[in-house]
Amino acid sequence: MRFLVSPLVLIVAVVALVVPAPPSAAQTPTQGYWLVTASGRVLAYGSAAGHGDANDGTLNAAIAGMAATPTGGGYWLASERGAVFVYGDAGYRGSAATLRLSQPIVDIARTPSGNGYWLLGRDGGVFAYGGAGFFGSTGNLRLNQPVLGMVSTPSASGYWFVASDGGIFSYGDADFFGSAGNIRLNRPIVGMARTPSGNGYWLVASDGGIFSYGNARFHGSTGNMRLNSPIVGMAPTPTGRGYWLVASDGGIFAFGDARFQGSAGATPLGSPVVGMVAAPAP
Repeated sequence: MRFLVSPLVLIVAVVALVVPAPPSAAQTPTQGYWLVTASGRVLAYGSAAGHGDANDGTLNAAIAGMAATPTGGGYWLASERGAVFVYGDAGYRGSAATLRLSQPIVDIARTPSGNGYWLLGRDGGVFAYGGAGFFGSTGNLRLNQPVLGMVSTPSASGYWFVASDGGIFSYGDADFFGSAGNIRLNRPIVGMARTPSGNGYWLVASDGGIFSYGNARFHGSTGNMRLNSPIVGMAPTPTGRGYWLVASDGGIFAFGDARFQGSAGATPLGSPVVGMVAAPAP
């Protein structure tokens, strides 16, 4: 008896199971910042690179402010007399050094593209250079308190000023989101910064108190801390989800997604820190 056995074709499907490796900790983009002193010394931390400074003893006026180029490859320093010093890839567009100023310069702000900059006087007078446009000033107004800082809108078609009493002045396409002008402050306002979108801003007081407006979020402050030296400025992270505060002795306080990259708190500086600038995102 003959048996016909049909062959069994065994098809073995080999399935490769791809198991993803456990995700590594999210890497925060490299951050950095510069500090500048009244004597023109520039200190760089993290991703911020040093490109030179004015700390050579030849200044005839204190440094009032600093602005970094969009690439982070350079920066401008401005003195109280309106002189502008350029380093790295920062282009010189002009200065107010030869003008008879009614009030000293208190800040410098660049256009987002870096093709120009503004100088701000303590009376709110504005001096525009290069691609920076003039959109108005408080130079002819009687101010309750002097202005001390300015910030450009993302389009470069407007700017804000802040006064030491927290008053905000907006020009061009800068929207008003609120002010601390009607608040009884424990300490005067010393600086401001805007969010990346330009739809909000922060104010900082000399005790490190933070006031948030528009889409600016509160991430912390030193308002309830005992500081060795007063806060003199702030800088937001590129994401806008954090910020740094700097004290006149170079101490740094980081909040939100701002990471501590170093400070000058233990460094003999010779003159106080007058401001800080965050390095752009790489």
